[in-house]
Amino acid sequence: MDGSKAGPLKELPLGIDATTEEEYASQSRLLQEFTSISSIDKAWIFKSDSGIGSQAMFSISQPNLLANKRKKFILSSHISRGSNNSVNFQWAPFPVEMTGVSVIVPSPSGAKLLVVRNPENESPCQFEIWGRAQVEKEFHIPQSVHGSVYADGWFQGISWNSDETLIAYVAEEPSPSKPTFTGQGYKKGSSTEKDFGNWKGQGDWKEEWGETYAGKRQPALFVININSGEAQAVKGIEKSLSVGQVVWAPPVRGSHQYLVFVGWSEGTRKLGIKYCFNRPCALYAVRAPNFESEADEPELKDNSTEDVPVINLTQSISSAFYPRFSPDGKFLSFLSARSSVDSGAHSATDSLHRIDWPIDGLLSSSAKIVDVVPVVMCAEDGSFPGLYWSSFLSNPWLSDGCTMIITSIWGSCQVILSVNVLSGEVIRISPTDSNSSWSVLTLDGNNIVAVSSSPVDVPHINYGYLVDKESKSTAWSWQNVPSPTNECSEKVKSLLSSLQFSIMKIPLRDVSDSVTKGAAKPIEAIFVSSKTKRNDPFDPLIVILHGGPHAVSLSSFSKSLGFLSSIGFNLLLVNYRGSLGFGEEALQSVLGKVGSQDVNDVLVAIDHVIDLGLASPSKLAVLGGSHGGFLTTHLIGQAPDKFVAAVARNPVCNLTLMVGTTDIPDWVYVEAYGSEGKNSFTDAPSAENLTLFQSKSPIAHVSKVKTPTLFLLGAQDLRVPVSTGLQYARALKEKGVPVKVIVFPNDTHAIERPQSDFESFLNIGVWFKKYLS
Repeated sequence: MDGSKAGPLKELPLGIDATTEEEYASQSRLLQEFTSISSIDKAWIFKSDSGIGSQAMFSISQPNLLANKRKKFILSSHISRGSNNSVNFQWAPFPVEMTGVSVIVPSPSGAKLLVVRNPENESPCQFEIWGRAQVEKEFHIPQSVHGSVYADGWFQGISWNSDETLIAYVAEEPSPSKPTFTGQGYKKGSSTEKDFGNWKGQGDWKEEWGETYAGKRQPALFVININSGEAQAVKGIEKSLSVGQVVWAPPVRGSHQYLVFVGWSEGTRKLGIKYCFNRPCALYAVRAPNFESEADEPELKDNSTEDVPVINLTQSISSAFYPRFSPDGKFLSFLSARSSVDSGAHSATDSLHRIDWPIDGLLSSSAKIVDVVPVVMCAEDGSFPGLYWSSFLSNPWLSDGCTMIITSIWGSCQVILSVNVLSGEVIRISPTDSNSSWSVLTLDGNNIVAVSSSPVDVPHINYGYLVDKESKSTAWSWQNVPSPTNECSEKVKSLLSSLQFSIMKIPLRDVSDSVTKGAAKPIEAIFVSSKTKRNDPFDPLIVILHGGPHAVSLSSFSKSLGFLSSIGFNLLLVNYRGSLGFGEEALQSVLGKVGSQDVNDVLVAIDHVIDLGLASPSKLAVLGGSHGGFLTTHLIGQAPDKFVAAVARNPVCNLTLMVGTTDIPDWVYVEAYGSEGKNSFTDAPSAENLTLFQSKSPIAHVSKVKTPTLFLLGAQDLRVPVSTGLQYARALKEKGVPVKVIVFPNDTHAIERPQSDFESFLNIGVWFKKYLS
């Protein structure tokens, strides 16, 4: 046969046939429209120059797929109030991109803006002080002083002092000196200079804080003088203490200025800290450095901080973080995760506390800690379930000086709470008749700027105010604010408008008499479906399982899940026992029962929607990541005929393999043995330990699996190392089960880099369409 005139053969991507390629092309166009929706990250309010209304500044982000980064923007607006409590936002015509910016922090008065640009490679860290119309100061801090400023939201702490001359912050300590070698061997002394005739050795290996902190040096405390640009390390802090979340203490005339920060001691080793609130920590106070410009003040008799000890302010409690001083400086409020620390659960119910602050500035390590909001053990129906994953604004206070506005989790919703730090009264102030999720962005005096969303509504801005201030009514009114951030494509709007969601309460079955009252209550699940039947009597159902297990699926907007809903799937997001937001007893009940209680909870939820006539038992799929991947791979082994397809993102498949490779080996003991596992944790597990870990693992059921499974794995994952997923996938291949594995070489546990996230959910959509259509 003469093929000389034939056109070139079309080369398809590896593992993709022509039909599948068309599916990829079709779905990718829609996924791109969802991906491009912007996110509202932060906001700040400033007094208007005219004295009328206020100015708002919003931090917006959006994935840039080609650059594989997130673009960051600033969008400004003028806020004015009408006579009938109406509010009007006048938006700037366009946002402004903040290229190369790591973090921005306005000064307390709003007159200055700190912009930090972290270095690449060995270049200096750049600090910019902006005024209203220009950059007023620019400082370059060399690596010999410190590395990148921490901007991760956990260790991050950037705080202006009251007169806006000094800024305290957390940054990487300077690089340690390393041995130098030449062609003749070891070179005495140490040099930072580069020379082609030698090379730097590795030096001693140092522990890191695990997942997402690989390659980052110890977080340390610094202060910069914005008049001189001089940056100093804060003295007196032990090298073994990692610091974060620094704030300035109220100034006392005639006394040294103090800083309050959170400190984590590494002990014998550092364990993974990302998502892990069970790491002991405390609040400490330390003297701030005195710069030369301040040394001639007559009130300060001693400028030395060398011999002044760091004061542990919270010795009687195992956890203290997010310190916030009241506006009058009379007390210090903070959150505690002592339930996590004491039980070993990596996240549990938080508690809120306060310390009375001495007006004379004489600090004591024996200050009385007042319990403000205790841990809620059993959440009664409709009642406050406790504080979870609560977040504090830098200034969370209403004008009464004792009421904080915070965001927390309440069942399957995120809500806004007001908390009176003196009385302990907690009130849910986001709409109680809304199943949407709400989060506070900033305060405008006694009013609130918030963002809300749902599985079928993109995030939008809301403005809240008290209905009757005179009567001290607790009723808040909320106004939806038209905003450019609400925009999405007409196609996405149309698809989302065709969807609906509900939060289901699902009774447990076969509950043991030995379980606590809180652990016997119904679980919740979020059900997302089409308002009308699409084609068949039943749309395929994807069961979505969150990780953790101490996390939660929220009734908030998710671009990736919105995409899956829009291509023909119903979703069931199950909050099994162990999830946040349902009381401490329910949360703690999963410890020691992983692979059984949590698996049964998911099966009960699936049977519930089938019994309601909302799903077909022949059209079920399951998707989960981390502990959700643990449940996914357990379910396809323990219920091998139930699911048509499965997807596991960085799944926990073999605890025996994981215990020696993860950054949180202590958690393996706790989830297998319960809270007592915290005390029996060792880096040298016994044969008995390994046997129990194996029995709790999905790989113990791998011989029964029939379900085609897609694995999405991050090669740089320190939490659930890639080897665990690969071992399970290879075991399925040996059995002839259809398997597809995608490994993202530069991704960690979350697989959240824009290109990786996009490719993940594109493959998820195509995989489920292949087996469920």
